[in-house]
Amino acid sequence: MSSLTSPHLPTARASWARISLAVLVGVPAVTCRVGGFAPSPLVSAIIYGAAIVGASLLLAWAAEAAEHDMSGGLAIALLAFVAVLPEYAVDAYFAYRGGHDPTYRSYAAANMTGSNRLLLGIGWPLVVLIALSRWRRAKPGEVRPRALPLEPSARVELGALLLASLVIVIAPLTGQIYLVLGLLLFGLYALYLRRHGSADIVEPELIGTPALIGGLPTRQRRSAVGAMFLVAAGLVLTAAAPFANALVATGESLGIDRFLLVQWVAPLASEAPEFIVAVLFALRGSSGKAMGTLLSSKVNQWMLLVGGLPLMYAIGGGGLIGLPLDARQSAEVTLTLAQTALGVMLLLPLRIPRWAAALLLCLFLSQFLITAGSARYELSVVYVALALVAAYVNRRYLPATLAALGTGRRSRP
Repeated sequence: MSSLTSPHLPTARASWARISLAVLVGVPAVTCRVGGFAPSPLVSAIIYGAAIVGASLLLAWAAEAAEHDMSGGLAIALLAFVAVLPEYAVDAYFAYRGGHDPTYRSYAAANMTGSNRLLLGIGWPLVVLIALSRWRRAKPGEVRPRALPLEPSARVELGALLLASLVIVIAPLTGQIYLVLGLLLFGLYALYLRRHGSADIVEPELIGTPALIGGLPTRQRRSAVGAMFLVAAGLVLTAAAPFANALVATGESLGIDRFLLVQWVAPLASEAPEFIVAVLFALRGSSGKAMGTLLSSKVNQWMLLVGGLPLMYAIGGGGLIGLPLDARQSAEVTLTLAQTALGVMLLLPLRIPRWAAALLLCLFLSQFLITAGSARYELSVVYVALALVAAYVNRRYLPATLAALGTGRRSRP
């Protein structure tokens, strides 16, 4: 239990100095945006990248301290929602522009599929790699797990991803992300939040800066946590688009295809907050929280991001039916679905072995080596085949996972 007298707690002055520094590194980014200054792409990347790092630190500290007032799963879900805000902003812009400018339609789907596949293909293995490196430095006699364990609440995320995937499969089959489909995904996300909100609050064991915030009186603690979330959200929304634009501009100057830049470089920039938060958790030994952050971010992207595309497309003048997908976009969505299926099936036992992380990473990287027109579907077949094998091996966990969004008592992992 954390308190202001904990031996692990640094001095209050040092902790508040860290919080102040995290806010101050975002000041140049805010100054540039408000003042309309446009530095060179390299300088812009440094300025706005620093703001994203500062926002990520605020998010990590606030999310841990928030566990005093809400379940850990709900705190992580709130963290993930704020961390994914830049991805929403970028993709919402593409979808809105696509409603009245057909050249932008493909960018919306490209950005969405790229961000989802980066999260699962790079983020998950990265956390496992960091956790394994920490275990290698364990003291003699300590047990070194063969797999990274997940929090029991992660089954809610896995169940949400399974249900959302069953809904999204309609998109590549029909060549359309329907507005009704988007509204259904919004409903599933509300159910997901409700499930975490009904979980019991467990007194967290905090160290460092989060312990200082968590040890404050209730009213002051909630005010501090709320302020940190708001400041972090402001910095993320301020810095994400210019950071992505700076990277895209650099890529275009090198002659790289804009579709690929939108699909991979821009999402890499907008994914930075949740990647940094997950790495911070993993470096501190909170691997369960690290994976929980990335899982919740995946739920956010797979429900709110996909669901928001047809809505923004309609607001932009594209009509009320939905966002149309061409052949290339349908192939990208199919591959993203297949990757999601494999990722969920591998995590059904609530642990991710090193071989599974290596498999996800290698499959993700293979798409850049095979560039033929049919390569996306061929790789999708590989993902689906492996997902079916994993589903059979882990079949005893499927009923509890599919029922995870129910209102009853959560099943044991």
